[in-house]
Amino acid sequence: NHPLAEAVIAQAKTRELPPAELQFNYSDHDGKISILKPLCGQSGYLALSLFTIESLDQAEDHLIFSAMTDTGISLDEEVARRLISLPGEVAQGVVQALSVDLDGITQKRQTEIRRTISERNARFFEAEAEKLDGWADDLKLRLEREIKEFDRQIKEVRKAAVASLTLEEKLVGQKQIKSLESERGKRRRALFDAQDQIDQRRDKLIGEIEGKLQQKVSSQQLFAIRWQVQ
Repeated sequence: NHPLAEAVIAQAKTRELPPAELQFNYSDHDGKISILKPLCGQSGYLALSLFTIESLDQAEDHLIFSAMTDTGISLDEEVARRLISLPGEVAQGVVQALSVDLDGITQKRQTEIRRTISERNARFFEAEAEKLDGWADDLKLRLEREIKEFDRQIKEVRKAAVASLTLEEKLVGQKQIKSLESERGKRRRALFDAQDQIDQRRDKLIGEIEGKLQQKVSSQQLFAIRWQVQ
């Protein structure tokens, strides 16, 4: 993000906005918004809060719109979001603090956001675990095939050495066997080393997931209004 934009956003977050009453004019909007039409002639309260979740030195910001009509009907978040897009003006007079409690709506949305993040992290963990398992299986399978191939070659060379008639041929055969056994030993050690690498990668993945589970959450109300739709 651009530093200037970040500075403007940070300044906007710290502004203290007193409660206000806004009169929205549905008829002045260019085009129809079907989800807002039922609100014509109604009034209620709306609050916007900033919900922040931090984990593993990463932070996610979510804007939560909480709104309710004077008849006690909670508005869908998309409806509340579109509501403040209508043309309107600030009504005259002093507006007292909200006389209704929107915390329940806000907390419900916070729970939904945290669940969404948890499900996303679960999909990430599953995908990473599958990639790790695939890499581990391919690595071990390749090394095991190489070891089996050395076993086959050693068996053939031993058979040939037994069938050799001269001492020179038997000596050559034993040298070949020694060389093949040495290479087979390297592959076996590589197989053990590969298991250590797999364990290290799995530990790292588990650590990342544990870090994502250790969340720090905060909520800040940005503004609250009383609204009317005409």
